[in-house]
Amino acid sequence: MNKREFLKKAGLGLAFAAGAPYIIAAKKPAIKWRLQTYAGSALGEHVIKPAVDAFNKAADGEMFIELYYADQLVPTSELFLACQRGTIDAVQSDDDSMASPADVKIFGGYFPFAARYSLDVPALFYKFGLDKIWKESYDAVGGVTWLSAGAWDPCHFVTKKPINSLADLKGLRVYTFPTAGQFLQQFGVVPVTLPYEDAAPAVTTGQLDGMAWCGITEDYTVGWADVNKYFLTNNISGAWIGHFFANTKSWAKVPDKLKELWKLCMDSSHYYRQHWYWAGEADLRVNGPKLKLTAIPDDEWKSVEEAAVKFWSELGKTSERAGKVVKIFQDYNALMAKAGRPYRY
Repeated sequence: MNKREFLKKAGLGLAFAAGAPYIIAAKKPAIKWRLQTYAGSALGEHVIKPAVDAFNKAADGEMFIELYYADQLVPTSELFLACQRGTIDAVQSDDDSMASPADVKIFGGYFPFAARYSLDVPALFYKFGLDKIWKESYDAVGGVTWLSAGAWDPCHFVTKKPINSLADLKGLRVYTFPTAGQFLQQFGVVPVTLPYEDAAPAVTTGQLDGMAWCGITEDYTVGWADVNKYFLTNNISGAWIGHFFANTKSWAKVPDKLKELWKLCMDSSHYYRQHWYWAGEADLRVNGPKLKLTAIPDDEWKSVEEAAVKFWSELGKTSERAGKVVKIFQDYNALMAKAGRPYRY
């Protein structure tokens, strides 16, 4: 070591010892993602943020995911295209809401009565083979990789007017999902499409009569219980089917160990939602102070359930892959019915 090098190293050591104000630059993550969820900020605090925070902490500077809420970067209806183009790196949404061109799109979100309980969704995907069908469908489209599926809450009407019979559905203008709206039209419901953040103001101004978008937990969490008065306990689906997706090129650049870490964090998100929604739905029905519960009689509601079975058959004819999905729904629900309690009542 020459004299110059010695003095340089010695001086640096003395400076640190003396508390000199040296600034060490923070390590920039080697990989940085932008992920946008379908959910607004209040809901996103539960359905996605804990998983992203956990990943960023565990990745320890090797990768960082920036989280954006509904419509912050692109409209929800453009999420697929933005992910495919690489404008964003990842998405949390259902197929239907993000206008996916995949032929399984019609089964995303709330597919009428496909699930009675939230555990039906992971069972359908990881025991009965829907995971393989979704992967095949998105691989065929290209540019977007399907990563994981999980369950959210059941789908109920929350409205300004009470619903006590099927006749009360006629003419109701509701904010809902595309396929759910298509199904509900036969009962006189008028589905309305608008940005997520505009739904509550639309109820206040009279543009909407309510929503068929979620369960009672979300109604309270996002403020919809403040602009509506009634909650219909009959539901058109026991769980929302949602997914995580990634831009295929972005996913390919992620090292295997970080891929496994993100898979674990997605699973933790699915698990959190299982108990958060399950407990929340029961507690707010019993103890929630804002919404009055109503119900359509079971013998009348049975016609809606029967209509759903016909709806399945019609959509199952639209493509070979759709037929496979419907067959799985049919086989699974037949099995659950034969199994009896606690699977089906």
